[in-house]
Amino acid sequence: MLLLTSPKQTISELVLYLLCAAGYVRAARHALGQPKQAMKVNAFELVGNSIASGQQVFLGTEDKVYIVDKTENNPTQINGHPAWAAEWSASSKQARPMDVITNSFCAGGSVLGNGTWLNVGGNQAVTYDGATATSQLGGAPYNDPDGGQSHFRMLNPCDDGNCDWFLTAPMTTRRWYPTLETLQDGSVIIAGGCTYGGYVSDAGQTNPTYEFFPSRGQPILSPILQNTLPTNLYPLIWLLPSGKLFVQSGWKTVLLDMDQNVETPLQDMPDAIRVYPASAGSTMLPLTPDNNYTASIMFCGGSNIRTEQWTQNWDIPHWPASSSCVQITPDQSPNYVELDALPEGRTMGNLILLPDGRVLCLNGAKTGTAGYANNNFTIGQSCADQPHLTPLMYNPKAPATKRWSLDGFSSSSIPRMYHSTATLLPDGSVFVAGSNPNSDVNTTAPYPTEYRIERFYPSYYNQRRPEPQGLPNQLSYGGSYFNVSLTLADIFGNVDNIQTAKVIVMRTGFSTHTMNMGMRSVQLQSSFTGNSDGSAVLHVNQLPPNAAIMPPGPALLFVVVNDVPSIGIQVMCGSGKIEKQSMMPVQNLPTSNINSQQAAGQKQISGTSFLVHSARNWLVFMMKYVGAVSAILLF
Repeated sequence: MLLLTSPKQTISELVLYLLCAAGYVRAARHALGQPKQAMKVNAFELVGNSIASGQQVFLGTEDKVYIVDKTENNPTQINGHPAWAAEWSASSKQARPMDVITNSFCAGGSVLGNGTWLNVGGNQAVTYDGATATSQLGGAPYNDPDGGQSHFRMLNPCDDGNCDWFLTAPMTTRRWYPTLETLQDGSVIIAGGCTYGGYVSDAGQTNPTYEFFPSRGQPILSPILQNTLPTNLYPLIWLLPSGKLFVQSGWKTVLLDMDQNVETPLQDMPDAIRVYPASAGSTMLPLTPDNNYTASIMFCGGSNIRTEQWTQNWDIPHWPASSSCVQITPDQSPNYVELDALPEGRTMGNLILLPDGRVLCLNGAKTGTAGYANNNFTIGQSCADQPHLTPLMYNPKAPATKRWSLDGFSSSSIPRMYHSTATLLPDGSVFVAGSNPNSDVNTTAPYPTEYRIERFYPSYYNQRRPEPQGLPNQLSYGGSYFNVSLTLADIFGNVDNIQTAKVIVMRTGFSTHTMNMGMRSVQLQSSFTGNSDGSAVLHVNQLPPNAAIMPPGPALLFVVVNDVPSIGIQVMCGSGKIEKQSMMPVQNLPTSNINSQQAAGQKQISGTSFLVHSARNWLVFMMKYVGAVSAILLF
């Protein structure tokens, strides 16, 4: 019942009441389950300052994104030296500086099975412009102890502003540009890198080994990393459902059996180099019941520079990037297959999995490669030129030749070149940061040190979101199913929509150098019951009883209806410990069913939909005018 106590309240609360009746109260109040509306979808919005340039980023809680930079002369200070790490809040759009302690330049990262984030490797201590410091233990001007070997950097994310990075056991060996991947027991494999860095690696400083954290002993030699110089930095690695590792480096590809330390060759990579510094976009496509949780890995862009050309004594910045896209399903076939090519060549283009199953491509350049240098060919110091400012979308379900789309996308005004990053947020938007192809902070370079943060809002962003009830905060491997309740509004006024609703578990990964280490999407098996009142219930299995499909640790849980995701909630996959995970039998799901009484009711809903939508459109139209009058009366 609406009680009106004053003229001012009459107008403002009447508007609110009408909006509530029309289903728009969530947007007005920003109530739980509905994000604040974006000004425009398929577009970018500036949302703050990153303090440290976003060379590395990851989502740590539902609200907090963590940013890690290299040691450089960022203006914000912490503990008497420039801050090269920060925490950014999605709700407040504010950042606070953090002390990552050692030089984290070109480190790798991932999350352990207990939820602790690991940041590994980096550069030696430096001074201005990246020059080697006199002392590797710290000191003026940056007080940045050697990050290449000193210690592992770790973080337990928080929402109260009281967490910070800390150091743990020393590393066994120097690593700059290493790759990390979380394994079935929640431990992490650390692979590759070099000792003191450079545009590419060489025989004098390569580190063609892998090891584990927590440690399982001394590093193990990897033939593929040993034999793919000079482009063996940041190898592309995924844990497969078979329990083997897919490893791609240079032109070579293998399956690694970690138990036997045996590498099985697969087909050489077609068309282009995909690893750094060619820096193609790459991702494992969603694992679903329909594909029997079979992993396919996609690569797009990069550079077809030949092995002997990987030097910096020629005009790399204007070498056209590759437009090739390929895919491999390594547990089924050793061969790559060609996919729809990119509309234009792209280097450093991030591929970001969205909860609706599409893949967003953004950032990067049309020519050149990752990296920076000082020579007659670079653009300032950038080894790339001609930034891509407009994103594009890949739909793996679309017919071949029609999977990439540019239609309706607005451009960013910010070039996102070398050292740019992106990661999915719980509301389904995408956090975009970084760009710094410079040896130290340079805000006047052709491609300057970038601190501005953007969010990209996909097409679904402003739609009414499902508000599921009954979601768990932890998922087991096998075990009893759980029930998720959805109202008639959650399924868009049509109970038949429950038939295509999905429950998606997503790891957003550790974003750096065009990779999102550990990013993956898994659809849970489900069935449904449509109720006579138009509501519905999803009966949802736990994770498949195979931790190689979704490794233990934190992830986001979404319910997707009509390709519109709910706000993701953070859940713990597995036991929350670094240990062998328990596998339980999968409980049989109830048979899917829509109550026969609902059919008649649904016809009535469908018959009145025109009036409902017309009323809503009229109310939105009137809100512009009534809202303006309300604002005058209230203020």
